[in-house]
Amino acid sequence: MNLQELQDFVFDFGRVSLAEMKICFQTNGESLRPMLDRLIQKGKVKKSPLDEKCQTCLKCESDELEFYESIESI
Repeated sequence: MNLQELQDFVFDFGRVSLAEMKICFQTNGESLRPMLDRLIQKGKVKKSPLDEKCQTCLKCESDELEFYESIESI
């Protein structure tokens, strides 16, 4: 997977969780986060804010709640 593939994936789905990306690209969050940070710096994606109702129950894994979304057309 390269940066363009990751950008295309986020663009195609509009908003995706880190957990979904880990499954699709068969990698871990530690590998994806630096690439996502780079896409954020380039203005291609943004990290979505955490929904208020999802901040306290602790039933989901943190990467299931970490969302990224496209902010620009490719």
